[in-house]
Amino acid sequence: MSDAPRTSGMTRLRNYFLTGFIVCAPLAITAYIAWSFIGWVDSWVKPYIPARYSPDTYLPFPVPGFGLIVALILITLIGFLAANIVGRAIVGFGERLLGRMPLVRGIYGSLKQIFETVLSNKGDMFRQVGLVEYPRKGVWSLVFVASEKETEINQKLDQEGDPLIAVFMPCTPNPTTGFLMYVLKSDIVLLDMTIEDGAKLIVSAGLVAPEVKTKIVTLNGEPINGTMANPRLGPHPARKSRAASSRPNK
Repeated sequence: MSDAPRTSGMTRLRNYFLTGFIVCAPLAITAYIAWSFIGWVDSWVKPYIPARYSPDTYLPFPVPGFGLIVALILITLIGFLAANIVGRAIVGFGERLLGRMPLVRGIYGSLKQIFETVLSNKGDMFRQVGLVEYPRKGVWSLVFVASEKETEINQKLDQEGDPLIAVFMPCTPNPTTGFLMYVLKSDIVLLDMTIEDGAKLIVSAGLVAPEVKTKIVTLNGEPINGTMANPRLGPHPARKSRAASSRPNK
C-alpha cells in the first residue's frame, strides 16, 4: 500500500524535472552560444577601437556587445560604400588584385560564391526536401534538393526525360556537413515539409518531426491543406429535388 504513492510521487518528480530540463536546456544553450559569439566578436574588434571612444575606459566594468555593434556599423558602412560607383571600382580593383594570387584567388572565389548563394534572396538555395535510397535499397535518407541547373555533369550523364539533380545529404546532428550527390529526378521522393522542418528533423536525430497535414483534393483537383473531417449530416438539396420531381402527379 505504501509503495504505490511513493512510486507515483517519484514519477511526478521525474516528469517535472524532464519538463523543466526541456524548457531550460534550449534557453541555456542559446544564451551560451549568443554570449560566446558576442565575446568572440568583442575580442577581435575592441583592440582596434581607440581608448577615447571605448566605454570600457570610462566605466569600471567592460561593456559586452560594444565591439559587435561597432562591427555591424562598419560592415553596413562598407556595404553602403561598395554599392556606389567609386566603391564598386575599389572592390573590382581589389578582386583583380586577388585574382592574380595563385592560392588566394581560389579560396576567395569559393568563399565569395558561397556567401553570395547563402545570403542572396534569389531563391538559388535548396528549394525542397526529399528522400533518396541510401546507403542501400530500402533505406531512405533525407536530402535537400538544389535548383535544377545545366552543368557539365548533366550534359554527360543526363538521361532523356530524367535529368540529374544535385542533392545535399546532411549528416546528423550537424547539418552543415554532408555529401553532395547527383541523383536521377525519378529516384527522388519529394516531401511537403519545409527546409527548416527538415533541418530540425536532422539536428534532433528524428526526435522532432514536423506535423503532418493531410491533403484534401476538391472536385476541381485543387489540394487543400487541412485535417480530414466527416461530412455534416443533413438532407442533400439535389437529392430532395430529384425526389420531388420523381413523385407522380395526383
